[in-house]
Amino acid sequence: MMKRITSRRNILRGLAAIFGFSLAGCGWKLGNIRAASNTISRDVLRLYSWTQYTDDKELIKTFIRQTGISLFADLYDSNEIMLAKIKAGGGADYSVIYPSDYIVQEMLDANLLAEINHQKLVGIDNLFPQFQNPPYDPNNRYSIPFTWGTTGFIYNSEKLTTPPEDWEYIWQNRDILNKRMTLMNDSREVMGAALKMLGYSYNATDETQIKAAYEKLKEIKDSISSFDTDAWRSKIVTGDLDLAMSYSSDAIKLTKENPKLKYVIPKSGTSLWTDTLVIMKTAPNPDGAYAWINYLLQPEVSAKLTQNQSLATPNRAAFEQLPAAIQNNTNLFPSQSLLEKCDRMSPLGDTLEIYERYWTELTSS
Repeated sequence: MMKRITSRRNILRGLAAIFGFSLAGCGWKLGNIRAASNTISRDVLRLYSWTQYTDDKELIKTFIRQTGISLFADLYDSNEIMLAKIKAGGGADYSVIYPSDYIVQEMLDANLLAEINHQKLVGIDNLFPQFQNPPYDPNNRYSIPFTWGTTGFIYNSEKLTTPPEDWEYIWQNRDILNKRMTLMNDSREVMGAALKMLGYSYNATDETQIKAAYEKLKEIKDSISSFDTDAWRSKIVTGDLDLAMSYSSDAIKLTKENPKLKYVIPKSGTSLWTDTLVIMKTAPNPDGAYAWINYLLQPEVSAKLTQNQSLATPNRAAFEQLPAAIQNNTNLFPSQSLLEKCDRMSPLGDTLEIYERYWTELTSS
């Protein structure tokens, strides 16, 4: 995600402009970092991050105060956009990137990641057991879990009196939702949701199943307002949308600010994503990268991110610091029975080309 990236994730230029101005005084910059990268300094750390992970000014100020390291960031709203840029040679400036779980293996295959020296980490043992040896990166050799979540629907409860419960809702109500719903600009998530509705896995490799998902999505294509991962936020707040496919971290934060908006995890299951922190092989400031990862591993920091940004923590020590109301929020921390129905996205290898072919046909037609 979750991605997790997916986006997660274009308010992009707007956020860059806002934060580039409002945080300039505390050392945090957004925008085209190449303009600032003529010199490499141990006092500068450059990140490539999901849009919504740059939104806590106080935590950033504290990091800068503790370390003396200024932060610069570029933002992306899907794993695929990030990976394409990095593979095209656009990653030399970045020390830390935030790929989703299934992308970690693809970055490894492309020889992009440095192996993480766990002796330089403080607090790695605080992770929940399921995050200490994840299938996408055994023993966290190349990545550290940052947050996790699900993919579902955020909807306007004043407009949709019958709430969505599962994926088929958007097919059953496509006339009501005509041009008032969005799906993500993410082939794996959208194709995966259709696959899940049809009883298949998010990670299906049978082209017959993938084509069936594509055909199902074609049925509602004309009812979809757009495929986007971020811009839905302002539209659903203003009432221009009634429903959006979204990541839990984005949706839950918005529901706290707008009580009429609700988030639901499809009851048949969805994607279960983890967004991670990785250090690039070409990292210009690896020491700064470790400082940033160690900062985020601090239980009090991780707990504040959960409280302030609705980012589900993989850190058990942080979880134990959370108020009971947050610990018991099943949208943020779903029940085990629901988690068992969810799929972690896996690398697809050559099968990804099949997904992308159908995705291009769907979104360009």
